[in-house]
Amino acid sequence: MAQQGNIGVTTENIFPVIKKFLYSDHDIFIREIVSNAVDATQKLKTLASKGELNTEAGDLTVHVKIDKEAGTLTVSDRGIGMTEEEIDKYINQIAFSGANDFLDKYKEDANAIIGHFGLGFYSSFMVSKKVEIITKSWKEGSKAVKWSCDGSPSFTIEDTDKTDRGTEIVMYIDDDCKDFLEQYKISELLGKYCKFLPVPVAFGKKTKWDDKEKKSVETDEDNIINDTTPLWTRKPSELKDEDYKEFYKKLYPMSDEPLFWIHLNVDYPFNLTGILYFPKVKSNLDIQKNKIQLYCNQVFVTDSVEGIVPDFMTLLHGVIDSPDIPLNVSRSYLQSDSNVKKISTYISKKVSDRLASIFKTDRKQFEEKWDDIKIFINYGMLSETDFYDKAKAFALLKDTEGKMYTHEEYQTLIKGEQTDKDGNLVILYANNKDDQFSYIDAANAKGYNVLLMDGQLDPALCNLYEEKMEITDAKDKHCRFTRVDSDVVDRLIVKNDDKKEELPEDDKKSLTETFKNALPKLDKIEFNIEPQALGETAAPVIMTQNEYMRRMKDMSRLQPGMAFYGEMPTMLNLVLNTDHSLIKQSIKEAKPEVVSQLIDLALLQNGLLRGEALNNFVKRSIDLI
Repeated sequence: MAQQGNIGVTTENIFPVIKKFLYSDHDIFIREIVSNAVDATQKLKTLASKGELNTEAGDLTVHVKIDKEAGTLTVSDRGIGMTEEEIDKYINQIAFSGANDFLDKYKEDANAIIGHFGLGFYSSFMVSKKVEIITKSWKEGSKAVKWSCDGSPSFTIEDTDKTDRGTEIVMYIDDDCKDFLEQYKISELLGKYCKFLPVPVAFGKKTKWDDKEKKSVETDEDNIINDTTPLWTRKPSELKDEDYKEFYKKLYPMSDEPLFWIHLNVDYPFNLTGILYFPKVKSNLDIQKNKIQLYCNQVFVTDSVEGIVPDFMTLLHGVIDSPDIPLNVSRSYLQSDSNVKKISTYISKKVSDRLASIFKTDRKQFEEKWDDIKIFINYGMLSETDFYDKAKAFALLKDTEGKMYTHEEYQTLIKGEQTDKDGNLVILYANNKDDQFSYIDAANAKGYNVLLMDGQLDPALCNLYEEKMEITDAKDKHCRFTRVDSDVVDRLIVKNDDKKEELPEDDKKSLTETFKNALPKLDKIEFNIEPQALGETAAPVIMTQNEYMRRMKDMSRLQPGMAFYGEMPTMLNLVLNTDHSLIKQSIKEAKPEVVSQLIDLALLQNGLLRGEALNNFVKRSIDLI
């Protein structure tokens, strides 16, 4: 006799809530329904291992089928099934979970059960106008029953014909969701959510090429869409480097080979397995993020891991799997979950330990890969204090000659020549070896070493190092980072207070006016002219840019809150070397073509001479020759 009733919910109609608010992504229903089928199958395996199953388990493949004519999508399993009483308890009373009862009874053997969510089945109503459950329990003497609901709180349960144990979920797809009846769509979703489930999942049949028909034809063999024993579930001792590389290709088919990886495996104080890969990180941070896939017992949870792992860890690729990560519908819940926070801390420590180990055991390999991993390490140091404290031992500084040093090694190298009159260490750097060649050359000629800091995060890194880098054996002294073109070489590192003889005020004023009148008008660039005695061998005109203002403009590209610095004009200093014969001549008798030539040479050296101005410079150079 058919039973009728209302689903036990506290709201008048739960279904609009399910459709609109409970799940942020409608696609998730396929994960929930297939996961429930896998859950029921895992329960049957547990019963069989306990000797409580009176029949053979047989083929336990979960099947996903589309019937376009009927407008249905069906997920079927040969798991434990349900009795009419169990349907009433677990389906009609929303928010009870059969898995919780099962875990209480078989907590020692049911680690692979994934049904912790209770509401998972009702995600089917996000895409369905009607859902049927046709099920038969594994228990001896059970009868098959069919539960049906059209998306209102009303349901019916009636006897039905089903010879085999297990459950079929038949979803009558809604008119506005017909794309879920397309082969390509379901195949895509199964690939996203179900490709590593621990029970075989079949979708359609395998195909093979028929030479007679000249086309692909279906075979009788099930098309299994998942790998039931993915690499992270296996022991590291039985795996080779090639296994890890092949798995990486499976996860990221279009990516370069990874640099190295970490195999995670911990069972206390929480359970966690996984493999994290260090990719070759390109210069654009945003493109690289969110390549880690989060799983719960091989069930896909999310690949949007920001807020779940430290921000810099989102640059890593790979898989994290933990039964302690709730299969929850809300990412905000994930972010606040205490187990997730513990896992995040653990992973960060494992990553820093792995990097430290590679650096210690094979520094040559570490240096070879530095350019590909430095943006990850720098990002970590900038965003996490704990990571900085560990990484400062293996974070490298590379000079313009390509040599690499730890922070401590570099201080030892430069402290003799690059300590200023106040005892502070001045670290010189360039961000473009070619553009700043003459400045680097002048610094090298004075015995200074120059770092190459050409990375996306290096402006912020200079600020961090100035704040945190401790000078060995020099209490209360600091490190200062200065770009080589921020001043003339004699003033980059001030060794004493000696002042060179200056020009008489009238000559200084006349010289400044002469060059000021000859300066071109450049968009968003302002010049400050400064006569200065630099020695007879130094260049007649040198262009510099104040370190603070230039760094603030660089930082404005990284931090939206500093955008106003980016809108300010670029302030350039035009230093006139009053010891040079051409500048001395200009004091006595300024020749317009010589003054213009000297200015253009300085602009050309800094990449600021373009278009008509460059053309005029070339013509003038020919005339002067």
